Amino acid sequence: MPLTREQIAQRIAQELRDGFYVNLGIGIPTLVANYIPKGIDIMLQSENGILGMGPWPVEGEEDPDLINAGKETVTVVKGAAYFDSALSFGMIRGGHVDLAVLGAMEVSEEGDLANWMIPGKMVKGPGGAMDLAVGAKRVFVTMEHVNKEGKPKILKKCSLPLTGLKCVNHIVTEYALMDVTPKGLVLRELAPGVTVEQVQAITEPKLTVAPDVREMKI
Repeated sequence: MPLTREQIAQRIAQELRDGFYVNLGIGIPTLVANYIPKGIDIMLQSENGILGMGPWPVEGEEDPDLINAGKETVTVVKGAAYFDSALSFGMIRGGHVDLAVLGAMEVSEEGDLANWMIPGKMVKGPGGAMDLAVGAKRVFVTMEHVNKEGKPKILKKCSLPLTGLKCVNHIVTEYALMDVTPKGLVLRELAPGVTVEQVQAITEPKLTVAPDVREMKI
């Protein structure tokens, strides 16, 4: 059966390694902070100038002055640092973020990312997504596999304005985990009870099935 938003976050959290500097985007990516594996030490970075974010605050203990780039209240861990946006984006553009987890509206088979606007709708701007897409060492995209009309969001070519070209390394949805490779999308893992045929039916590009394709472990 398809994964929940929390389960998607749990799966991505398995990719975290000790010593990583990580940026989590808005939406499902923010949930990853709640599932950091025990025994590893990472630093969560927010492009508005925080290094060392912690898990979601307990209800009633929120600090309205302590927010992430998505204007959500957060906590910080021991040793956290605060700095201006110029230094924050210098960190991102300098290639010092090991892993970025971003949401998406569309992703192409070549790893193009569209996640910042829909023409005709009011938007505040791309935020740090464009910098993270090309500045982070690895980029995970997490999103629902299809849109509200049931149409694929993983496409041969994106139809929405792009955030970055050939910048996505991995895609995780409620149905599957895929790698973006020079030869196209490789299906690596399936949600429990989901078949290859089901994933292909809701994915526009032709998928290459990994010889060792397996069930996701949450």
